[in-house]
Amino acid sequence: TTLNSEIPVQYNLEQNYPNPFNPSTKINFSIPTSSKVTLKVYNTLGKEVATLVNEKQNAGSYSVDFNGEGFPSGVYFCKLSAGEYSVIKRMVLIK
Repeated sequence: TTLNSEIPVQYNLEQNYPNPFNPSTKINFSIPTSSKVTLKVYNTLGKEVATLVNEKQNAGSYSVDFNGEGFPSGVYFCKLSAGEYSVIKRMVLIK
């Protein structure tokens, strides 16, 4: 979901909210230029458990929901990759 029409000045992956979450959480991110974007969720072993975004997106701010239904409680990592930029945030699922 696109949040607004303003063009961000830098890449940003915000901390998910709520965190800890059960079973769903919202992840917001911003990209300043049009680029191929991937937003993936990994478990503590580094195994990819979900792909939330995997497409070319225009510059802007976006919001994605992650539903942890069916996943065990624990720590997960959300990784945003866009162009040369990459960042990881820690998320906690508590059931």
